[in-house]
Amino acid sequence: MEFIETEIPDVKIIEPTVFGDDRGFFMETWQRRKFADAGIDYDLVQDNHSRSVRGTLRGLHYQIERPQGKLVRATAGAVFDVAVDLRQSSPTFKQWVGVELTADNKRQLWVPPGFAHGFYALSDAVEFQYKCTDFYAPDHERSIRWDDPDLGIKWPLGTETSPEPLLSGKDRAAPWFADAEVYA
Repeated sequence: MEFIETEIPDVKIIEPTVFGDDRGFFMETWQRRKFADAGIDYDLVQDNHSRSVRGTLRGLHYQIERPQGKLVRATAGAVFDVAVDLRQSSPTFKQWVGVELTADNKRQLWVPPGFAHGFYALSDAVEFQYKCTDFYAPDHERSIRWDDPDLGIKWPLGTETSPEPLLSGKDRAAPWFADAEVYA
């Protein structure tokens, strides 16, 4: 398992070692000691699984209290995955990292607590799975507009269907970054 640094040191790309043959493959996606050695030493308490169609954008989501760290991956299809640093005390505050995660490249992304998270579905169908460091707390759930100019995220939006992504009502109504609650 290889842990790859990104432009934001706390966000890491994880490339598992894949053992494959004509029957298929095997890989280890989580191993507490290896993750702890790489500086990711958290209890993971909840697994989530979503399915999205091409052009769906989910995010940018976070919990203002009880922040969740997330270990994310695409198990079918492909996404452009984004983590945004919302920690005011961080030297990378307001910066973002974007990574393509696919079922083929088998990469994972570690999104630490204190970050907003979102992804854009690049393939016809996406199965997206992630482990969380804290339980879902709907009273503390927050979101930020995916297209906020203060963040300047360069989403790889497709033009084959629509210039706008498919959004939930919640994501369509999300506040701008200037009005969002952030971490100290």
